[in-house]
Amino acid sequence: MQSSTRILLVGLDSSGKMVQFDRNAAAVLGGGPDGMPVTGLGDVIVGAEGDAPDRLLDAVREGRERTAMVVLGTAGGDRHDAVVTVHPMSGDLPGLAALAVIRVPVPGADRFLDPAVVRRALLEDALPRIGATLDLDQLARGLMDVVVPHFCTSGALLLRESVADPDEPGGADDPPLMRRMAVGFDDGDPVWDATFPTGETIVYPAGTPYTRCLDTAAPVLAELDADGASHIAEAWHRAPVAALLDGASMLLLPIVSDGSALGFFVCVRGAAHRPFDAYDVEIGMEFAARAAILIESARRYSRERATALTLQRSLLPTGLSAPSTVEVHHRYLPGSRLIEVGGDWYESIALPGARVALVVGDVAGHGVRAAVTMGRLRTALHTLAGLDLPPAEALERLDSLMGSLGEREPHFATCVYAVYDAVTGQCEAASAGHLPPLLVPPGGPASYLDVRPAPPLGVGAGPIVSREFTVEDGTLLVLYTDGLVENRTRDIDDGLARLRAVFGPGSRGRSLEALCQASLDGVYDDRHRDDIAMLVARLRRIPADDHVSWELPGDPAAIRRARGLVRDRLHRWDLAELADSTVLLASELVTNAVRHAGGRITLRLVREGGLVCEVFDSSDARPRVSRHAGDALRDAESGRGLHVVGRIARRWGVRRTPTGKAVWAEQEL
Repeated sequence: MQSSTRILLVGLDSSGKMVQFDRNAAAVLGGGPDGMPVTGLGDVIVGAEGDAPDRLLDAVREGRERTAMVVLGTAGGDRHDAVVTVHPMSGDLPGLAALAVIRVPVPGADRFLDPAVVRRALLEDALPRIGATLDLDQLARGLMDVVVPHFCTSGALLLRESVADPDEPGGADDPPLMRRMAVGFDDGDPVWDATFPTGETIVYPAGTPYTRCLDTAAPVLAELDADGASHIAEAWHRAPVAALLDGASMLLLPIVSDGSALGFFVCVRGAAHRPFDAYDVEIGMEFAARAAILIESARRYSRERATALTLQRSLLPTGLSAPSTVEVHHRYLPGSRLIEVGGDWYESIALPGARVALVVGDVAGHGVRAAVTMGRLRTALHTLAGLDLPPAEALERLDSLMGSLGEREPHFATCVYAVYDAVTGQCEAASAGHLPPLLVPPGGPASYLDVRPAPPLGVGAGPIVSREFTVEDGTLLVLYTDGLVENRTRDIDDGLARLRAVFGPGSRGRSLEALCQASLDGVYDDRHRDDIAMLVARLRRIPADDHVSWELPGDPAAIRRARGLVRDRLHRWDLAELADSTVLLASELVTNAVRHAGGRITLRLVREGGLVCEVFDSSDARPRVSRHAGDALRDAESGRGLHVVGRIARRWGVRRTPTGKAVWAEQEL
C-alpha cells in the first residue's frame, strides 16, 4: 500500500551528474563506492512522457526551475513513479548547479523505515483535520485511518465504557470494561473485523499487557511469536487470533488524561515489516497525547450534549392529547447543531367535555437556562389547564410566575393559548407578546387571527384579553414561534407571507405532516436560526349524536326531570351500566345549582373519551367541599353532594363561562 511519499534530495552539476545526495537517495537509487551515486539524473530515469528528461536537464543547465513526472529505476531493478523538481542553486560549493527534489511513493514493506515520513503522516497531515469533529465515534474512526497505514498494518482503539457512554457513571471500575471504538487493517482481510468487532465490550484479564497499559498509563511493547499468539487466541477463545498475530510486533499506546488512562491504541505490525523500536514509541506517544486531547474534548461534549438532550426531552411533551375529531401535529427544531436545547415549547392538552388546549410558547434565550424556565412554565400551564381557567386568566397567572422567577434570574417569554370546544365549535384565544395564530378555514384564504396583543410574560405592563370566535369544521389553526418566520437575513413580514402561502389554496387536501414539512423547508439550512416550535391542528366538532343538552328551570322539579332525561339518553347510547351512577351525578350537580345559583340551568352530556356530565348556571361562585368537622356540624348538608361526586367520578371540576360557571364530572367508558 502506498500510504505516503519519500523525499529524495540530490545535488546536480550542470551536466546532470549527481554530486551530492541524502540517505534516502542512497537507499532508493543505489550507489557506487562509498554510497555515492555515480550516475546522472538522466541515467536513473527509465520512463517518462515525451521529452521530460531532456526538459529537466535543460532546466539544470539554464538555471531554471522545472517539474516533471517520470519513472525511476533503482539498483535492485525496482521502478517507482516519481515527481522530480529541479531548483537552480548558486553558492560557494564547486560543481553544484541545481537541487533535485524527488518524491517517490513508499513501498508497503518499507513505509515504516523513514521516521520523518511516519512523523509527518501521523502528526502533521491528517490530525488537525480530524480534530474538527466532536462526535466520539467519528473521531475514533478518523484516528484509526491515520494510525493504519501510516504507523502500523492493523490496530484498534479501545476506550473505557465510562468514556464511550455518556450515561455510564465514571470512576475506577475494576476490572475495567473496555469498548472497541474502531478497527483498522490494511490487507483487506475481513477476518480482522470478524475477530475484533467494532463496538464490542470486553474485560481484559489481570496481568496482561492491556491491563498493564491501563494501570501504569505507560506504553507497552511486545513481540509475539507463535506461542504468544496462540496463548492470546486460547485466552480469548478465538482461533483466528493465532494466525493474525503470529510474528507480529505489538505496541500499546495509552490515551492519558489527568494522569489516568482513558483507553489505548493497539498497534500491530505484521511479520513482514520492521518491528517497533524506541523511536516508534516516542512518535506513537506524541500521537496518543494529541489524540487524548481530542478524545477528552469529544467525551465532554458528548456528556454535556447527552445531559442537555435528556433535559430537553424530559421537558418537552412526549405525547399530545386531543378529542378524537381534532388532529394535531407538531414540530420542534433546535437553534443549531451545537445548541440543541432552548426555550420553545408546544402543548396539546385534552380537557373534559371534548375540549382541547393548544399552546405554543417561547422563552427568550437558548441553552439549559431557557429550557429550565420553559419546563417551569409548562408545569404551571398543565396545572392551570387542569383548573379550567380561561386562556387570558391562565396567561395572567403565568405572567405572575415569570415575575417571581425574574426576581432571581431575569427572564421573559411569549405565549399563545387557545381552547377549542369540539361540541360548540367555539374557540377562545389569548396572546402574551406572541405572534398571531394563523387561521385557515376550509373555504377561504388563510389569515392571521386578530388577537389583542399584550406584553410578554414577565413584563407585566398591561392586561391580557382573549377573543372568542366560531370555526368551521376542517379549519386549520397554526401556532408557531418567531424562529419559523424570522431570522437574520429574512424580514418577519416576508416570513409571515411565506407561511401564509404554504397554507394557501390546496392546503386543505394535504396531510398535516406534509404541511409541517413544507413550513420548515429552507429553515433547516439556516446556520444561525432561532429555536422553532410549531403546532398545527385540524379542528372538527364531534358528531351531533355524541352530545346532548337540556334547559332546566331553577326549581326542585328540575332534579327529577334531569334524572329521567339522563337515564333515557344513556339507554339510547347503550350505556345502561352507567345509568345509575350518572343519574346520581346529574342529580347532585343540578341540586347544587338549584340551591346556590338560581335561574335557568343547562344540563349537558358529552360522550368523548369518557362520559362527561356538565351543569351550567349563572352564578360565578365556586362550590366548596367541606374539609373540617366544624363545617359539617354547622350545616350537615353542606358539601355532601360534592363528596358523592368525588367518589363516583374519575375526576370533576369547575370552570368559568361568560355567563357563570360549569360544574362537570367525568366517568370512564
